[in-house]
Amino acid sequence: MKKFFLVTILILTFAPLVRGADFGGRIILGIMGEPSNLIPPLASDTVSHDVADLIYVSLVKYNKELKLVPWAAQEFKILDGGKKIYFKLRKNIFWFDGKPLTAEDVYFTYKLMIDPKTPTAYGEDFKLVKKFNILSPYEFEVEYPKVYAQALPSWGISILPKHVLEKENLLTTKYARNPLGAGAYFLKKWESGRRLVLDVNKNYFEGRPYLDEVIYRIIPDIGTMFLELKAGNLDLMQLNPLQYIFQTKGSFWKNRFNKYRYLSFSYTYLAYNLRHPFFKDIRVRHAIALALDKKEIIKGVLLGLGKPTIGPYKPGTWVYNNKIKEFPYNPKKAKHLLLEAGFKDTDGDGILEKDGKPFIFTLLTNQGNSLRLKTAVIIQYRLAQIGIKVKIRTLEWATFIHDFIDKGRFDTVLLGWTIPQDPDLYDVWHSSKAVPGGLNFMGFKNKEVDRLLEQGRETLDIEKRKKIYDRMQEILHYEQPYCFLYVPMSLPIVNKRFKNIKPAPAGISYNFIRWWVPKKQQTFFLP
Repeated sequence: MKKFFLVTILILTFAPLVRGADFGGRIILGIMGEPSNLIPPLASDTVSHDVADLIYVSLVKYNKELKLVPWAAQEFKILDGGKKIYFKLRKNIFWFDGKPLTAEDVYFTYKLMIDPKTPTAYGEDFKLVKKFNILSPYEFEVEYPKVYAQALPSWGISILPKHVLEKENLLTTKYARNPLGAGAYFLKKWESGRRLVLDVNKNYFEGRPYLDEVIYRIIPDIGTMFLELKAGNLDLMQLNPLQYIFQTKGSFWKNRFNKYRYLSFSYTYLAYNLRHPFFKDIRVRHAIALALDKKEIIKGVLLGLGKPTIGPYKPGTWVYNNKIKEFPYNPKKAKHLLLEAGFKDTDGDGILEKDGKPFIFTLLTNQGNSLRLKTAVIIQYRLAQIGIKVKIRTLEWATFIHDFIDKGRFDTVLLGWTIPQDPDLYDVWHSSKAVPGGLNFMGFKNKEVDRLLEQGRETLDIEKRKKIYDRMQEILHYEQPYCFLYVPMSLPIVNKRFKNIKPAPAGISYNFIRWWVPKKQQTFFLP
C-alpha cells in the first residue's frame, strides 16, 4: 500500500541570497479586480489571497516542487498514526509592529476559524480539531479524533495577530484595509479602484526581499492592461492566448520581455443554479453538455492553449480520473433529451417552451475577462441551435460575488476555480456548504458525494483516496452541477529587467522574494 504519511519534517526553507544580486527597485503588476479585503479567512477571491500571501505567513507552504514544507514553523511532526501534529515555531518572526509571532497567535487564528460569528468559507477544516494544546510560547500540538488527510495542508492558512484583532469586529475592522502581518511586504497605500502599494519588510525572517516595492495596479480590462504593459507602465501580467501567440511577437517584445507557458492550476466551468426549475432536471444539464463542443471552445477561445476537463482536478495529476469519457458533441441527442424533459417549440419562434415558459436564461460572468466572454458567446451560439436562448450579462467583480453569487441570484454563471494541491473539496461540494455565502453556491446536494468527501479526508492512503475521488468525479460527471469546460495554460509575461525567475511545477512566483533588478535598470516611475 502506498501511504502519504509524514513522520518528522525539519527543513530550512529560507530562500538563499543570490550571489551578485542588487537590492532595490519596484515591480508593477496588473490585476483585474480589487481585493475584497485583506483578512484572508474572510476572502474567497484570488486577488485578495495573492496580495495577502505577501503580507502574512502561515505554518506551512508548498515549495517549487509542490511539496509541503515548514514556513513559520521551524519543524512539524505527524504523531499518533496521523491524529496529532506537533509544530515548533521559529523564534525570529515579528509582526510589523515589532511584537513576536507566537503560538498564541496561531491559537487565536484557530479560534476565529471555528467561531460561528466569523464569516468564513474555510472553517470546516478547523472544526475537526479535537484539542489545541499550547506547550510553550513557540510550541503547540493539534489533535484530531481520527485521521484527517487535509490536516497538515489546512495549516497553510494565514496566521492573524491576536494583539490587534482579538477585540475587533472582523466585518468592520480597519485591518481589513490596513493589515498587520509578518510577511515579506507590508501595505503602504491602498487607493480604491486604482492601486495597492506594498513596501519591503526589511526584517522579514527569511531575509530581506530584493525588491523594495510591489505595486498592484487595478485594471479591469485585459486589453487596457496589455496597452499599459506595452507602454512600460506594467512589468508583469497574465496574457490571453491572442496576446501570447500573435500580439507579443517581434523584436520589441523579444528584447524587453520573457514569456512563460505551463498548464495552470485552475479550471473554467459553467455552473447551474440547481434551484432553478429548468436546471433541476438532469436531462437538461446533460443536453447542454451534449450541445457544447469543448474542443471548439479551446480552439476558438484559447487558441489551443488549454485542455478539456471532466472534473475539478488538473489533468495529468494522480487524482484526475482519466477513465471518464466526455459527453460527445451531439446536438441531435441534446434536442431529444430536451423533448423528453417536456420542452417543445410550440410557436415556431426557434425557442423551446415548457408549461408556457420559454427556455431563456441569463449567463453571468465578470467584466474584463475576454476569455470568459468569448466562451459565453460560443455557449450562447451553440445553445441557440438546440432551442435555448442565452442572455449574457457581465458584472463588476465585487458586485458579481457579493450581490449575485453569495445570494444565489443567478441562473447560470461562467467562472473559474483554483485547483488545490490536496484533492479534498469538501468546502465546494458537500451539501452542508450549500448555504448563502457558501462555496457550494449552486446548491448541489448528493448523499454519496457527502459520504465520499467525508471518507476521503479520513485516510492517508493514496490508493484509497484515489478510489474515493475517482468515484466522486464519476458522480459529478453524471450529475453535471457544473459543465466542466477547460484548464487553460498560464501565460505570464515579465519584463526582462527581473532576474532569477526559474519556472518549476509551482509556476514562477514561488521564489518571488528573490527576484531582483540590476541597479542601472531599477525604475522609480509610478504611473
